[in-house]
Amino acid sequence: MVKHFDHVTIVVRDVERAKHFFCLLGFEHDHTVIISGKTFSDYMRVNGIEAEHVTLVLAGSEPRTEVQLLRYLHPQPISDPHISELNKLGFNHVCFAVEDVDEEVRRIRKAGIETRNEIMDFYGRKLVFIRGPEGITVELSERHGGGTGGSETN
Repeated sequence: MVKHFDHVTIVVRDVERAKHFFCLLGFEHDHTVIISGKTFSDYMRVNGIEAEHVTLVLAGSEPRTEVQLLRYLHPQPISDPHISELNKLGFNHVCFAVEDVDEEVRRIRKAGIETRNEIMDFYGRKLVFIRGPEGITVELSERHGGGTGGSETN
């Protein structure tokens, strides 16, 4: 049985830019290692893997919550031309809870991070999508306990 969320891993080309993005959300750099060799190639099913593996930890989170960044040195990463399209099959987005979504949006916009939409209220939560590293979608959610659906087909 699952106990709790542990981490999400994102493949990036620009580690510093991705670190900056997640640090704006409250993550802190924990450690960086190079992963390579047969054990990792077998585990990841990536022949000849060599990658910078950066672990970011959400400050003060209990249980520990991580974002892991992978920057492939070998082989070259495969681009996903549909990464930001939310109607594709497979992984869609990751969502982080925040205390005040309006304040977070103001702060991240000031830092140059784009939102994908305006804040919406949906079943007791204020939600917003933001543009993350390499085109991934990150959602911020503020639970406030009130409200009903935000769609015409609830």
